[in-house]
Amino acid sequence: MSARQHRIGSTSLIALSIAALSSPAFAQDQADDAAAENPKEIVVTGSLIRGSREDAPAPIDVIGAEELSKQGSPSAIDLLKNLPNSAGIIGDANQFDARAQGNEGVASVNLRGLGPQRTLVLLNGKRIVQSGGSGIPIVDVNLIPSGAIGRIEVLKDGAAATYGSDAIAGVVNFITRTNQEGFRASADYRYISGSKGDYGGAISFGHSGDGGRIFVSAGYQRRSELQTIDRDFTIQPYPNNPQGGWTGGGNPGNFDFNATVGGLSFTTDLGCTALGGFRSLPGSTTDRCFNQYGLFGNLVEPEQRFQVFLDAEVDISESTNLRVNALWGHSETRITTSPSYLPTLPPSANAAGGGGGVFQIPTWAPALRDYCRVYGAAAGCLTDAGGTPLAPALAFPVLFRPVLLGGNPLFPGRGSATSPRISDQMMVSAELNTSLSDKLNFTTSLTYSRYERAFEGTDTFGDLFQNALAGFGGPNCAYSSTASRAGLSSAQLAALAGTNGCTYWNPFSTAVQSNPVTGNVNPNYAGSRSTNGLSTAPGAGLINDLATFDWMFQTPRTQAFTTQLVADAVISGQTGLTLPGGDVGFALGVQYRRNTYSRRYNDVSNLDLTPCPGTPLNPAATCSPQTGALGFLGTNRNGDSEGDVYAAFAELQLPVTDAFNIQLSARYEDYGGNVGSTFDPQARAKFQLTDWLAIRGGLGTTFRGPPSQSLAGNLTSLQIIGSSFRAIDINGNPNLAPESATTYNAGLLINTGGFRASVDYFKYDFSGPIEGEPVAGIVAAMFGASGTANCGNPTYAALQSRFTFTGAGCGIGNVQRLRTQYVNSADVSTSGIDFSASYELPIGTGSVTAGFAGTYVIDYKTSDVTVEGVVVQPAFDGVGLLNYQTTAYPLPQWKGNAYLEGNFGNHSLRLQVNYLDGYTDQRGAAIFGPNAGALAGASVTTGKNIESFTTFDATYRLKLKTGTTIALSALNIFDKDPPFARLDQNYDPFTASPLGFTAKISITQDF
Repeated sequence: MSARQHRIGSTSLIALSIAALSSPAFAQDQADDAAAENPKEIVVTGSLIRGSREDAPAPIDVIGAEELSKQGSPSAIDLLKNLPNSAGIIGDANQFDARAQGNEGVASVNLRGLGPQRTLVLLNGKRIVQSGGSGIPIVDVNLIPSGAIGRIEVLKDGAAATYGSDAIAGVVNFITRTNQEGFRASADYRYISGSKGDYGGAISFGHSGDGGRIFVSAGYQRRSELQTIDRDFTIQPYPNNPQGGWTGGGNPGNFDFNATVGGLSFTTDLGCTALGGFRSLPGSTTDRCFNQYGLFGNLVEPEQRFQVFLDAEVDISESTNLRVNALWGHSETRITTSPSYLPTLPPSANAAGGGGGVFQIPTWAPALRDYCRVYGAAAGCLTDAGGTPLAPALAFPVLFRPVLLGGNPLFPGRGSATSPRISDQMMVSAELNTSLSDKLNFTTSLTYSRYERAFEGTDTFGDLFQNALAGFGGPNCAYSSTASRAGLSSAQLAALAGTNGCTYWNPFSTAVQSNPVTGNVNPNYAGSRSTNGLSTAPGAGLINDLATFDWMFQTPRTQAFTTQLVADAVISGQTGLTLPGGDVGFALGVQYRRNTYSRRYNDVSNLDLTPCPGTPLNPAATCSPQTGALGFLGTNRNGDSEGDVYAAFAELQLPVTDAFNIQLSARYEDYGGNVGSTFDPQARAKFQLTDWLAIRGGLGTTFRGPPSQSLAGNLTSLQIIGSSFRAIDINGNPNLAPESATTYNAGLLINTGGFRASVDYFKYDFSGPIEGEPVAGIVAAMFGASGTANCGNPTYAALQSRFTFTGAGCGIGNVQRLRTQYVNSADVSTSGIDFSASYELPIGTGSVTAGFAGTYVIDYKTSDVTVEGVVVQPAFDGVGLLNYQTTAYPLPQWKGNAYLEGNFGNHSLRLQVNYLDGYTDQRGAAIFGPNAGALAGASVTTGKNIESFTTFDATYRLKLKTGTTIALSALNIFDKDPPFARLDQNYDPFTASPLGFTAKISITQDF
């Protein structure tokens, strides 16, 4: 068994720190806030000792329900994105980044930008199972019952010694109300230009008495669709942003209309510009039609969510209390994507005309004959005197697709393909608290949680597509299967094509009537002009048939299940030892956790059932490697993994004097097998120097064990390679070790009169973070600027073996898919400063408060990442950078907000400014250098520097004696667009908001 041991050399230390509040908007004293919710003894986040000291040294921020109300009850996404100490938030539509794929409709917490999987999220101090929808296991805070929350405690420091795995960056503890009496109902509506707005409601009931307490809450939230075309900034011409949702493999596409002369040479479908495409400028090295798939996407996907929550307590005896929590959450969203995807896998020999490494439109196809007649010599067609093509048209797998600018006929409206994402979460926790004496408490609890994620995609079977190009498509084709065409000559195939229930698919622009998004009308649409005697019946070769597309268009489905069972027992209280500052407190405990993960694929996406491109036409087809039949999304195998964790832990609170308090913690966890064990100690201290000045801080080690899906789970993501998305297989790695970090914090706290201020320094030295291997780095190392730089180089042989290429061989343009895995990746060291200040001025019966808070990140240093003995990502400092396709998230150096708030009787008015520092896109000449392939060598330098983002908000709140509270909010008052970035949606969804000005009304009624 391997083991990692982390120890502090000396536990007798005084480190300097203070809990800089995450925002002055949320500035509340944690003890006051907790007491307001529950007069009984509490356990403060960061400690296991019940009734622990109010001046405990853990750096905790408290976000109270009262403060959230004064801001108009912001959504989870708005709240998380505005936290100064957060970065890289998953929550808005962001399907083009691999870290967000599979997590649509899910919202995350990402403290310090270390990754959402490294922030431990709790509900009433209990773990919540993570989602298994993607390779990044994160807790879905969208399914936490917002209508039941009394406060949120944010521990901004590693806390593995207290809580165990996952608490690398910190802990966020959502704590529900315990003091509600009677009914409460709330509703809100948010106006958003271009959409139907966001709205929701909640109802709750609470009652205490006769030795018991009950609290029940139910909530509903709805986000409305906001289409990309509803915001001007998201639609940029190709010369402004070639990365702004454009592809060189679309429809209209690119073909070789004269393949018998001079080898492969692809030219643009001449209907390109008429339908809204962009054609390479004269003087470019290639002739390509670029399609803007971004037109068909969304900035906000439609979502709806439900939560039901129960919290019940009963006194079993004078000394024993039982508390039960139960949560059920359900969410549904629908992602909106390109009308179809690239067929990156070439057709096999099982398809009519397949087996040559490219797609083929044969000379007998009416679509090719018609296209060459319409465009003649300008198209490059080689024809006889009568205009009949003498050579088939060839299509490279990554340079065209079944549909794009004309939309997908299977979906109404814009013709965007849509796919559902459904999540179901449940959690049940039972905790038994027993007072053994006036100084000892014993707590035992059992928590079970489960998260089920179901999602679909849309893709094409490449061999079926090739069959349709050759006239053997459709669900009723008698000559569709490989066996039915065995031994037939080319002339016989030509005679049978389009007969006996068989249909054609026209891949050219002549099949497209118009662009449903831009309204561009195609003057050469076959259905509105003479076709020289060729049939315009659907499926006959010129006008495409809906049934044919439905036949070759597939719906891969995936289900992911994660469960977690946690059992623990803790004895805590006073040791009987007394120091000058009071009794010495302690906690001792043990814990058992069982984690399971499983993933299930339907027939079309399961390699065990559909292993090869030719399987749909020939069930006996073989291939090596097995790639499946889907052209783009990739396929995988069902997988299961599980793991048991055993832990023992301890904590001491040492009140050395009235002014000096020390907290010591330690935890041992054993994962068994190849993972091994880990030991993590931590020390924190607080010293009250004067009545108004204190210092506090800490030093410790923390860790995160390998999640089940990283050990054994396999999945496929989509990432850019070259100029188009490719399937990336991410395989589990059973040899992963726990990742670990040493954390430091030191700071200063001032509290005098109405003035409060704090400054904190934090530092994380992070070893072996579990990450997927960086695709952009692997591709750059393998292919370089030339696209073939290290092909055949023996030093790169192992790296080259990770790629699957088309028959054209090694080259960036020939990549079909890439195999990667989870690894203990490059070490990271990050540090920074949290700061906040506020001043409250009493005026008559009210007050005015002004304040600010922010975070300044000093550095985020990542060491070299090596794959197969090759450095694929050289060491870099990620602060102030976009960090696109690296192991880091976007990380502006400065982030903060300031506010002015007046409270007078039942009225409050809050004005707030939010600031996000500018940052830099560090990608090089491939993005910002000369574009020889489309812009005749011109460079597009815009977007290199992503500008800062400043917004202004205002909220007025009125509390009536009838128990009614009304809040009116104006957010982003000056309607500022997010900063331009060279990304698919022309802004950075991890960091900024695309909504512009919004207005919100919230109403709460207590009964």
